[in-house]
Amino acid sequence: MISALQLLFRCRRVLYATTVVEIRSRYIGTTFGLSWAILYPFLFLGLYASVYALILQVRLEQSTPFEYILIIFSGLIPFIGFSEVLSSSVSSVVGNKHLIKNTMFPIELVPVRSVIAGSLSMTVGLAALLLALWGNGDFHITQILVIPLLFTQLIFSIGVGWILSAINVFLRDTAQAIGILVLFLMIVSPIGYTRDMIPHQLLALAYVNPLFYIIELYRQVLIFGVVSPSWWLAFIILACATFWLGYEMFRRLKPVFAEYV
Repeated sequence: MISALQLLFRCRRVLYATTVVEIRSRYIGTTFGLSWAILYPFLFLGLYASVYALILQVRLEQSTPFEYILIIFSGLIPFIGFSEVLSSSVSSVVGNKHLIKNTMFPIELVPVRSVIAGSLSMTVGLAALLLALWGNGDFHITQILVIPLLFTQLIFSIGVGWILSAINVFLRDTAQAIGILVLFLMIVSPIGYTRDMIPHQLLALAYVNPLFYIIELYRQVLIFGVVSPSWWLAFIILACATFWLGYEMFRRLKPVFAEYV
């Protein structure tokens, strides 16, 4: 894990410059340009709020309709970030095969820049959620923990990006399966509902979903103002293990990438 962090630190300027280029290339030629990074989380929120609050008429005790929408938003934001990471990183190596033999640009950086670029909408959504919470009078000292939480999620996402992009070099069906996986995660993740609403017999299945931990931690620090050390420890261990596993897997497989792309 130390060698992976050293690589990212040593190449930080190259990573920053190429990430900016990738963000711009995603929105080039569109009418709204970078505004899509702002519009996307709010359009998603409008869809979710309409389904859960208006159609299904879900209500939470001791929460107003607006507070319930904020709870939905706190679960939707990390989901948006993770789904963007899955979609953009899986084909990052295959889509940049000209860089595989480039000794000046480490191929390990390609999935990383996709992960960072894919986290833009999530970052914008987090800022908007904090402003909405403050405007509603919800101030918690724990909200400052959103910074290390975002960093931990980024570490986890980079590990996932390395794993998926490496697998996709050899098994191209991986990119096609990601769309199904994102839809599945959207259904099973506690976005429109809270942990207390999950039947006790299904909690064991919920704990298998990494988004369950991420969403719960965001809600704890942003909405409810609580800190659960066990949840933090579990997610930090998961993030570090995934980061290390992803880097080692990518590093060991990259010598044969050129034979398959």
